[in-house]
Amino acid sequence: MADPKDDEPTWLTKKFVLSLHAETLHQFGGTTGLRDEGRLEGALHRPRNLYAYADPSRFELAAAYCHGIVRNHPFVDGNKRTGLLAARAFLFRNGYRLDPDEAEMVQIVERVAAGEVSEEELAQWIEQNTDPR
Repeated sequence: MADPKDDEPTWLTKKFVLSLHAETLHQFGGTTGLRDEGRLEGALHRPRNLYAYADPSRFELAAAYCHGIVRNHPFVDGNKRTGLLAARAFLFRNGYRLDPDEAEMVQIVERVAAGEVSEEELAQWIEQNTDPR
């Protein structure tokens, strides 16, 4: 799938990701709270750093958001949901629609959390399950 890398991606802000997290807790329940602000900031800077020093696809950048949030575990609860929603939102803002099978999506994010799926593998899965919008 072609990747329009002509311009800089539309990045996610910390405020936006915090709102995604709040929405997931509202919808699905869970304990509120930011466990470690530095871990959240690290997860949010990872895609920008990747973009600055490499030539990543939008899928790799989305994977960096998801993997970073899920593995850094910055929130008390809802890290997997927030990581997945961050990847989805990033792709949407950049012209793509992540549309996987729900059961497969749950499985992949559980495997990311368990350390069984690398960021690169996640990027491949994201690309296979994404369409231009």
